[in-house]
Amino acid sequence: MPASAHGIACARRRAGAAGLTVAAGLLVIGTAGTAAAAADYPAPMALSSPDRHITVNIVAAPGKPLSYTVARDGKPVLLPSALGLQLQDADLSGALTVAGASAEIAVRDDYRMAAGKRRDISYRANERTWTVQNARQQKMDIVFRVSNDGVAFRYVVAEPSLPRKQLLQERTTFAFPAATRAWLQPIAVAHTGWGRTNPSYEEHYQMDIAAGTASPSPAGWVFPALYHHGDTWVALSEAGMDGSFQASRLAPASPGGVYSIGNPMKEEVFPGRGLLADVQGTLTTPWRLIALGSLATVTDSTLGTDLAAPAIAFDEKLVRPGHASWSWALLKDDGTVYDVQKKFIDYAADMHWDYTLIDADWDQKIGVDKVRQLADYAASKNVGLLLWYNSSGAWNDTKYSPKSQLLTHAQRVAEFARLREMGIKGVKIDFFNGDAQSMIAYYVDILNDAAAAGLLVNFHGATLPRGWQRTWPNLMTMEAVRGFEFTSFDQKDEDAMPAHVAMLPFTRNLFDPMDFTPMVFGDIPKIRRTTSNGFELATSVLMLSGIQHFAERPEGMATAPAYVKDFLRQLPRSWDDSRYVDGYPGRYAVIARRAGDTWYIAGINATDADKTLTLDLAFAGAGAAQLITDGEAVIGQPTSFSQRSLAAGGKAVVTIKPHGGFVITKKQ
Repeated sequence: MPASAHGIACARRRAGAAGLTVAAGLLVIGTAGTAAAAADYPAPMALSSPDRHITVNIVAAPGKPLSYTVARDGKPVLLPSALGLQLQDADLSGALTVAGASAEIAVRDDYRMAAGKRRDISYRANERTWTVQNARQQKMDIVFRVSNDGVAFRYVVAEPSLPRKQLLQERTTFAFPAATRAWLQPIAVAHTGWGRTNPSYEEHYQMDIAAGTASPSPAGWVFPALYHHGDTWVALSEAGMDGSFQASRLAPASPGGVYSIGNPMKEEVFPGRGLLADVQGTLTTPWRLIALGSLATVTDSTLGTDLAAPAIAFDEKLVRPGHASWSWALLKDDGTVYDVQKKFIDYAADMHWDYTLIDADWDQKIGVDKVRQLADYAASKNVGLLLWYNSSGAWNDTKYSPKSQLLTHAQRVAEFARLREMGIKGVKIDFFNGDAQSMIAYYVDILNDAAAAGLLVNFHGATLPRGWQRTWPNLMTMEAVRGFEFTSFDQKDEDAMPAHVAMLPFTRNLFDPMDFTPMVFGDIPKIRRTTSNGFELATSVLMLSGIQHFAERPEGMATAPAYVKDFLRQLPRSWDDSRYVDGYPGRYAVIARRAGDTWYIAGINATDADKTLTLDLAFAGAGAAQLITDGEAVIGQPTSFSQRSLAAGGKAVVTIKPHGGFVITKKQ
């Protein structure tokens, strides 16, 4: 089957499997014997979104590299940007010829998420596949989709003359107009940092920098990457990771604002296994994802899961998003003892939370038999236990245990079966080795084996999920963020935290669950808090995580007024809908989330001055609302809350104190 026909056939099969509607048709031009057809019926070189506001153009000129452009309402979003792959024995980049193009396909996908921005999601896009070839007539399909909130594309190589496809370098670029601003997180150099545990997506984002600024790390920048030019915002990421391809990033150099795809470092492999994609048969890359539009459009986008594979079979009764108590956040290693964990189980029960997480060294400091007792005790309180594991073998210097017990399929099957027999509900697995293809395959193998055992999963010291939470409903959350624990180590991190948190809804937490472990009302040992309690409470709504692990301990929670504790007891575990209300990355954020007929609107102010906002809450109905915000006490005072009713109507005027925040509850 020709590569072009193969690509369309594959697209039809994928569409049919996902319940999509496909309009069939293929036009092949430019090959031998089709000169008349080529003259009469030139290949379509453009594709637009259903609402016609976004357009992609494929640019093919003799002797010049194949490229694409993206425009919004006729204004450039991406300037001519390169397309192509370099494979061993096949250079499918540079000056490629367009050999054919499919008819436009209408993509329709309706699916449900256990946790995330919204429960029921409808994805609509237009799709076209371009078949391109090099001078040796080796072919590749490039599949583009354009939706009302962005663009996605991926490469499919089924070239029969090349049974084995070994990736050398992807040549995709993203060329931004002059004066574009960027919010980017550098990735740490592999095998550096504490215990040689880098990289783990735990660096500070550089905010509002000039596009084209070089990364301070030779390892490059991570996804998602956020950009702003004129009235358009752009978020770059990827989705559709099945373990056959490495996790990509942006290269450290971006001269003139032209960003290119970068590779993991050679140290990031699962020892003895592969760095880059290397497959027999068809090579299919992940989707390159370009969300774009107003800041509201990008913030509300679900492209990160729209482009992920549909969910595997998993017992829906076991998919239980929830809230968890967790001792390690403030007590660190000394808290991993039987009596403290029993107290945190009681704490979770009192707060009507769903889980307690027991962290590192539980097998040594508590022991399997005592943990079994704790699991039984927790079950009697309607609380589930989660247990920590060290993922690593010899790739870092960590000593925390259980270690090296999940490296093989046989080990995982045995260990997960034991956990299920003990009544354990899920695992937190830490200290992965980076983004190489073999390490991504390791993640996928763990997810599959945990799903077979009915266990929930939380990955730490980890990569970005890239939509995995749709494909594996048992994946509740992943770290991949410079989270609360860093603020408990260093005052500089705490000082940077307000702006960091005000940026996260627009970057790291844009598409994927994030285990930041938020919310402290009392003291952080040896650290001077820089945020108010209203700010901290708002993070319980702002941050999306299938299981939200709260950092506050029982003593700090005991200082909160009854109405705050009741708010947290009744806080929904998952959301039916979410929407951007107001904000600017790194300065302030106001996000609304709905469960049933009640909207929860949360806002934070990362600036050093009062911020008064007039919020349009007409979407939440015209009824009265309840506001919890900061009281008159100073930052860090445990009782610094206030509560009041807001007048009925579609508008609400709220003044947020410096480093302060609020939550509003409003029934439709």
